[in-house]
Amino acid sequence: IFGGLVWILVASTKVALSMPQGWVMFVSVLCFIMSTTLLCLYLCGAHGGSSSWITWDVICQGTAALFYLSAAVLQAYVTYGVGSLSSSSTVLYTIYQENIAAVVFAFLATLTYVIHKVYSLLRWKLA
Repeated sequence: IFGGLVWILVASTKVALSMPQGWVMFVSVLCFIMSTTLLCLYLCGAHGGSSSWITWDVICQGTAALFYLSAAVLQAYVTYGVGSLSSSSTVLYTIYQENIAAVVFAFLATLTYVIHKVYSLLRWKLA
């Protein structure tokens, strides 16, 4: 959910720097699709109780956490740049506020993926 919010917020703002915000969009879409696919596969019972799925889950969540951390830092960098210009215009201030929300949700998504990875590692240890 947090990743979807990041995706929507970044897409709705005027892109100041295309490379960093392009990475943020790529990460949010990739992780959203990956997490939704894994959720559907788990709900369908495709894992069959295999311990290799726990390993796959740990790898996916760890990769997503690293990707989201890098995306959150890049989005914070872009937001800092927009913030220095936002005092001159109300339109830029609105874009600045949307970028702040995107940064907050990107860090929340990072935290969520890290927590999920910790629980996946604990499950992996018990398997």
